[in-house]
Amino acid sequence: MNSPKMPAIGVLTISDRAFRGVYEDKGGPEVRRWLEPRIPSSPPFEMRIVSDERDLIREAIEEMSEICCLVITTGGTGFGPRDVTPEATADACEVLIPGFGEKMRAKTWDRVPTAILSRAIAGRRGTCLVINLPGNPKAIAECLEEIWPAIPHAIETAGGPDIEAEGAAPAPHDPPEKSCP
Repeated sequence: MNSPKMPAIGVLTISDRAFRGVYEDKGGPEVRRWLEPRIPSSPPFEMRIVSDERDLIREAIEEMSEICCLVITTGGTGFGPRDVTPEATADACEVLIPGFGEKMRAKTWDRVPTAILSRAIAGRRGTCLVINLPGNPKAIAECLEEIWPAIPHAIETAGGPDIEAEGAAPAPHDPPEKSCP
């Protein structure tokens, strides 16, 4: 019996300068480097770079979500005039998942007070999980480390594959007890 082919993992770098070739993209390769050893099924990676244009980012997320179970964006999450990744992500996604951004900001706040300026969000488009990360390679690793335990379960909950990831939070078999009134 043949098992279904594993969907790709999408890595979308958002950077005017990397898109124009002014400097080498270090964010996208860092995302891939961090994820590869944690996904035993070795899915293909779909790597793209687009400029900081809201419509181009949205279109890339929409296209990538057709072949990917996870799209990680890197860059464009600040509050400068060209930082439009969160808006483009919201445009592309059907459901927003604020917990990912909240967790990343909360964790990095102690070491980097300017982390509060990040507007990173996450969402679901079809069965694809989309997560925004900052563009700095060190921040990418720190943020992924913090949110990784929830990513495989979120992909599976969205209707994507069980990526059998190492270090992932186990999928609950029973509904959790309510801890909030």
